[in-house]
Amino acid sequence: MQPTHVGDPAYFHKVVDCQWACPAHTPVPEYIRLIAQGRYDAAYMVNWASNVFPGVLGRTCDRPCEPACRRVRVEEHNLDKPEPVAICRLKRVAADFKSGEVRAQMPKPPPKSERNGKRVACVGAGPASLTVARDLVLQGYEVTVFEGDAKGGGFMRTQVPRFRLPEHVIDEEVNWVLDLGVELRGGQRVASMKALLADDWDAIFVGCGAPRGRDLQIPGRQEAAAHIHLGIDWLASVYFGHVTTMPERVIVLGGGNTAMDCCRSARRLGATDVKVLVRSTYEDMKASPWEKEDAEHEGIPLMACHSPKAFLHDNGKLVGMRFEVVKSVYDDKGQRSLVPTGEPDVDLPCDQVLLAVGQENAFPWIEKDIGIDFDTWGLPMLNNTTHQSTLPRVFFGGDAAFGPKNIITAVAHGHEAAVSIDRLLHGEDPRHRPPGLVNMVSQKMGIHEWIYDNAPTNDARSKVPWAAAEKALQSIKVEVELGFDLPTAFKEAERCLNCDVQTVFNDRLCIECDACMDICPTDCISFTDNGDEADLRTRLKAPATNTAQDLFVSAPLKTTRVLVKDEDVCLHCGLCAERCPTGAWDMQKFLFITNKAGPTSRDLKTAPMLSTEGADK
Repeated sequence: MQPTHVGDPAYFHKVVDCQWACPAHTPVPEYIRLIAQGRYDAAYMVNWASNVFPGVLGRTCDRPCEPACRRVRVEEHNLDKPEPVAICRLKRVAADFKSGEVRAQMPKPPPKSERNGKRVACVGAGPASLTVARDLVLQGYEVTVFEGDAKGGGFMRTQVPRFRLPEHVIDEEVNWVLDLGVELRGGQRVASMKALLADDWDAIFVGCGAPRGRDLQIPGRQEAAAHIHLGIDWLASVYFGHVTTMPERVIVLGGGNTAMDCCRSARRLGATDVKVLVRSTYEDMKASPWEKEDAEHEGIPLMACHSPKAFLHDNGKLVGMRFEVVKSVYDDKGQRSLVPTGEPDVDLPCDQVLLAVGQENAFPWIEKDIGIDFDTWGLPMLNNTTHQSTLPRVFFGGDAAFGPKNIITAVAHGHEAAVSIDRLLHGEDPRHRPPGLVNMVSQKMGIHEWIYDNAPTNDARSKVPWAAAEKALQSIKVEVELGFDLPTAFKEAERCLNCDVQTVFNDRLCIECDACMDICPTDCISFTDNGDEADLRTRLKAPATNTAQDLFVSAPLKTTRVLVKDEDVCLHCGLCAERCPTGAWDMQKFLFITNKAGPTSRDLKTAPMLSTEGADK
């Protein structure tokens, strides 16, 4: 293998698994350390710079960072159920315990006399549009956000129930953006892209979400239509107060997070017999594992492998549903088919059905003759990186771009689209993308400090307390999760392995004494003859079986051997650096910050252009 190119920012970034997995690349270990130090304002601002909505995401994020957490891998042989650091809930700690002084740390936009005169319109006031607005207003743009509802927040406000996300949290974090000088035109739904383009905007960003729920056309659908509702529309009706009660028996169809929100909301609005039915297996349900657990904790059964066959009605009154029992069969390519088991159909009584079987994009307000192309699924044809449509000054992000995802992905789209808009309006090609900003600072400490401050122990993940069930289930507005108190937050923060404090090796100082290999607690360091990767992975002190994580390979040492470190199970404990007699190992804190719209993202005349092969969809 060739020596590892540690000058590539992506190498050390990938080692910080949680940050690498986060679509917005939030510096997770950095803010967790700040929480452990009691610096909640600073932790909040680290989050706010990356993900814009720390309080919202601390309650609702899909947590792609947590499955990636190194903690699970290094504990998998020591605990019955190793669990990641509670990254998402620690984010909420920063939001819950920040002081009023955080307002003074918010950046200030340029005064009007120093603004650039460029006007940008954002369609929809969801997380993608508000991210674009925040990034661009700080660079001197005049940004106007159009929203059909009176208040900003988009689906964060209207589709996430209040028992998961209190409205005051949304208000606060939406207002952080609006207070920077972003204009919100609430109650003003855009009805025509052609009319918007005629208003002389320099750029337009479309972040209107995927506003249409999928229907289910099976026998009885039309006859019993009055008792069958699309899940996302029904959740919005609950938010606006149009729905305040539910009948006794409710069936929710679908296995995603929207289905979990529907069933738990129905339970709080008076339904006593609520069931969720899904065609897939329980394991294949798209809902996050914790969302399924929360629904089951509230006594709601999740019935897998039931394919809806008909709505049963009596002269238009819904009385039940009929289901076919199926099983999942996978072919050689991993494609799933639902095959009937031959068991008798199952009839379940119900008074109302909520359909949460998916969402679709709908752009009836975008005229077909203005130069924006769409694919066969109704999604805009975009460059995957720049988010630019076939009409160069129109960009898309969030669910409106590539279909329904989640809030943190929408935020990431907003950052990338803002960079593209900023470059375009400065006469530069949006396909030239800046690398991230990287800083590495030596953190070497005495060994006693590492023992007390960085000792990895197999501590169980802390549990988040819940409100009493008899109270929580009586109101749609009582928040269920109460969040960590400070002692628990500190204990959970201590579980972080500080993966951003990197082990940095200098081959010119190594004398091959093997001391680092001897002291390593996970046997991740080896001195061996070089070879191809597949062979080398089998010849290490402990075989490196996770090919998704890189090996660090040094340049040839004095004996022609190489030092190889398996980045997969390294604890970043620093013992190698303390044991090394020549200082060949050093512990350096790696800070990676993605580039945002602004001067650091412009004037990149020598920057390579991204490959556009396969980038447009």
